[in-house]
Amino acid sequence: MARAATARKGERRPAPSLPIARIYVDVGLPHLDRTFDYRVADTQHDDAVVGCRVRVRFAGQLVDGYLVERADTTDHTGRLAYLERVVSPEPVLTPEIATLARAVADKYAGTMVDVLRLAIPPRHAKVEAEAVSDAPDVVSGTPDTVSHGWGGYQHGDALLTALGKGTRARAVWQALPGEDWPARLAEAATTVAASGRGTVIVVPDYRDVARLHHACAERLGERQVVALSADLGPAERYRRWLRARRGAARVVVGTRAAMFAPMTDLGLLVVWDDGDDLHAEPRAPYPHVRDVLVQRAHLSGASLVVAGFARTAEAQLLVESRWAHPVVPDRTSLRSNAPRVTGFGEDFDLARDEAARAARLPAVAFEAARAALKADAPVLVQVPRRGYVPSLACGSCRTPARCRRCAGPLAVPAGQQAHEETARAPACRWCGVPESRFRCPACGSAQLRAQVIGARRTAEELGRAFPGVAVRTSGGKEVLAHVDGSAALVIATPGAEPVAAGGYGAALLLDGWALLGRQDLRAGEETLRRWMTAAALVRPAERGGRVVVGADAGLVPAQALIRWDPAWHAERELAERRELGFPPAVRMASLEGEPEPLAAALDEVVLPESAEVLGPVPVMTPQRPDRQSEQRELERALLRVPNVDGKALAAALAALQASRGARKEPDTVRVRLDPLSPI
Repeated sequence: MARAATARKGERRPAPSLPIARIYVDVGLPHLDRTFDYRVADTQHDDAVVGCRVRVRFAGQLVDGYLVERADTTDHTGRLAYLERVVSPEPVLTPEIATLARAVADKYAGTMVDVLRLAIPPRHAKVEAEAVSDAPDVVSGTPDTVSHGWGGYQHGDALLTALGKGTRARAVWQALPGEDWPARLAEAATTVAASGRGTVIVVPDYRDVARLHHACAERLGERQVVALSADLGPAERYRRWLRARRGAARVVVGTRAAMFAPMTDLGLLVVWDDGDDLHAEPRAPYPHVRDVLVQRAHLSGASLVVAGFARTAEAQLLVESRWAHPVVPDRTSLRSNAPRVTGFGEDFDLARDEAARAARLPAVAFEAARAALKADAPVLVQVPRRGYVPSLACGSCRTPARCRRCAGPLAVPAGQQAHEETARAPACRWCGVPESRFRCPACGSAQLRAQVIGARRTAEELGRAFPGVAVRTSGGKEVLAHVDGSAALVIATPGAEPVAAGGYGAALLLDGWALLGRQDLRAGEETLRRWMTAAALVRPAERGGRVVVGADAGLVPAQALIRWDPAWHAERELAERRELGFPPAVRMASLEGEPEPLAAALDEVVLPESAEVLGPVPVMTPQRPDRQSEQRELERALLRVPNVDGKALAAALAALQASRGARKEPDTVRVRLDPLSPI
C-alpha cells in the first residue's frame, strides 16, 4: 500500500492548458529534421514558454532542444514522454528567428538545428540571471529631422525618407570613394530608430564592427547599440545578445553571426561589403550573409541595404530583377571625391629609373609614392600575399617549385637576404625541410625566381628605396586599424588596409596579375573589390590623391577602377555568367565525397528535369605529409538548374541526405548549395 501511494504521489500530470510541446531536438541527423511532440507537466506550465531551451529524452538519451509551439492536441498515436526539464524560461528562439531558420535550412538543404547553432549562442546561466530587460531610450527628434550626408547619391534622400516613414525600401548602395560609410549607415539606423524600429548591420570583421559601433553610439548613445563579434568571449557575447533579444537596444552591429540577431520591431537590415568571403559561413549548411538577409527582409517586411564600394554579380541581379533599387553617386560628387587612377602593365617602365628598379616599382608608381611622401602624406602599398617570398618557380620554364620530399611549395622565409633569381636555401612551406639543390623536374634548371613577392619582402625593398621613411606593415596576425596622417609607407595585404587620418596620398596596388590570374569564378570581381576597397582610402584627386594599379589598363577590372564604375563591371560579369550558366544566373550545388559513395548518391537523388550534372571530377587536394592519415581520394560533382527550380533542387538534396542518414551510411558526401566558387 505504501509503495502504491508513493507512485501516485510522484506521478506527473499534464499542464492545465496547451499540454503538448513541439520540440526541435538537437540531433543533427537529416532524417530527424522535424518537430517531436512531448507532454508538458503541470509544474512546467509557466516556464515552458515558446522559444525556451528544454531537455528531453530522445532515443534513450537526454538531449537539448528548443520549444517552438504549445498545442492542445497531437497527431502522435502512441504514448508521449514528458519534458525532462525546462533549462531556462528565457525565450531565446523568437518566432521571427524560428521562421527564418527554417527558411534558411530549406534553402541550403540543411537541418533546422544546424542553423540554430549558428543563430543562438550557448547559454550562460549567470549572465541570464544578471541581465535586466529595460526598454531602449526614446530617440530624440523625428525621422524628418535626422541630419544625413546622403545628398550626394541618386535616390539617397528618397531612401532615407522611406526608412523614416517605415516604407519597405530595398537598395544596393555604391559608396563614394573616401566615404565615411560608418557615418552614413549610422544616419540610416538613427532614422529608423527615430520611427521606433530597430536595425541589424552585418560587416566583415571586428575592425569594421568597432568603427560602426563608434559611429552609431555617437548618434544614439552607448545604451542603444549592441556590438557582436567572435572576439568578445562567450559570456560577454551572450550578455549583449540577450540585450538585443530583450529589446534593450535599437541597433545591432556585428560580424557574420549577427545576421540572425534578434531585434524587436525590425525595420532595417544592412550588409556591408557583401563580396567579402568572411560573409560566407564555413559551417553547415554554409549560408551567406547577403542571402540570409534577403530572405529575412522578405519574411519580416524589413528594409534591406546591400552596400559597399564595389558591387557583386549577386547584388547586380537584385537590381536587374527590380527587387532592389540602385543608390549610386551622382557624377558631380564622384568627380570631386575620386582619386586619379593610373594603370601600368609589364615591367618595361623599370628601366626608366634606377631607384624604381631597386624598389621593383615602375616609374609611374615610384613617382606617385615620392610625391605623396614629399607632401607629408602616407602611402598605401597593397600586396596580394603575406610573408617574404611565399611562392617560387623555375627560373627558366616557370614551373612551380616543389619539395622533393612532400611536393609542397617552396618559399624563402623572412629574414633571408635573397633575390628571386638567386634565392638561397628555400624551404618547404609544408614540411619545413630546406631545399639546397633544387632541380626543375620539367627542364632540369637549377635557377629559381619569385612567383609572388610577399608583404615583408616588399617592405624591405621599399625601405631601401625610400631611406628615412617609416615603413609599417599590416596583415596576418598584426593588422593595424588606423595610422596617422604623416609620411610613411604602409604595406598591407588585401583586407588589412588601415584607415589613415586625412586619407592616403597615394595607393600602389601591386601584382594585379596574381589576383586576376587565380583559377576562380570570382577572380575579376574579387580583384576589383580589393582594389576599390584600398583606393577608397585615398584622398581625392583635387587634393593630390593617386592610385597606381599593377595591371594592364585595358583589362575590364582595371577599366572599372579607372572609371570608378563597379556597376558597369557587375553588369558585364552577370551577363557573362548568364551566357556560361554560372551563379547567380543559375542555382548550383556541389556534392563532394569519395568516388563510390558520390556515384551512389548521384544515382539515388531525384533531380528536377531541368537539372544538369557536371562531373564528377577529381578534387585537387594537396598531399601534406603531416596529414597523410587524413588524405582521401575525393571527387566533386556540380548540379545546375535554372533559378526557378532552385527550391526543387534543395528539396531533392535534403531528401537525399535524409535517406542516407536513415540508412546510417558510413561514408560522407558533403552537400553545398550556392558554393562561393564552384570551380
